[in-house]
Amino acid sequence: MPRRSSSALAGSFLVLLVAGALTACASTAGPGSPATPSSTAGDSSGGAGTEIEVDAAWLDNGRMIGIVTEGSSTCVPMAGEVVLNGHVLEVELVDPPADTACTRDLVPRATIVGAPEGVDPTQELEIRVTYGEGHGDTDLDGVDGLDPSGQTDYLPSAGWTDDDGEFIVLTWGSSSCVPAVEGVTAAGSEVTVTFATPPADQVCTADMAPRGTLVQAEGLDDDSEAFAILTGAEFDNIRIPIIGND
Repeated sequence: MPRRSSSALAGSFLVLLVAGALTACASTAGPGSPATPSSTAGDSSGGAGTEIEVDAAWLDNGRMIGIVTEGSSTCVPMAGEVVLNGHVLEVELVDPPADTACTRDLVPRATIVGAPEGVDPTQELEIRVTYGEGHGDTDLDGVDGLDPSGQTDYLPSAGWTDDDGEFIVLTWGSSSCVPAVEGVTAAGSEVTVTFATPPADQVCTADMAPRGTLVQAEGLDDDSEAFAILTGAEFDNIRIPIIGND
């Protein structure tokens, strides 16, 4: 299916705040006041509400899905109810706790959602997202070879979204210490993603949660068989395939 070029996934684990380091920025909104996502009035079915841009990517061998929306980088929505209704995955997104300090930026960010039983990642999946009064949908192409059976191995994974050159990196660790991208370099069919070294005094919760980070890569020769090389911070040149085709 054609790929869009416009900018705009929990199971039993904690859904985390993603896409951006949880640090103070020069301009912040009051607690619980995230930036308003880009949208257009109405929807294709004629229903009331605001239409929002949504993208998605397969992660963790099809066990998880990254849902991309736009808004404050430090107020990433969390997954509420996630239901497979026939061949449609219905995902409810909810705001983070009201005391979360939100930056006033407007950026794409990813919410990690556990794929419920019955989802076949080798087949195309329609995803419908509701977020407050907003709603949006996207189609996620199936990928041959994905097998969501069994438990996760807690290893990093990556998957393409529908946006040109954009993919999500899934890592595991403290939900309050999300890796922040410092630099991205593409060469041939490989993308080197360098993560910033966290502050020595950074305090992290002791949970083990899935964490999603959006990466934008330009100049790949062959994105159908691309690999991401994770380096910096806690990563020591970890090489992982990027699932799907950009």
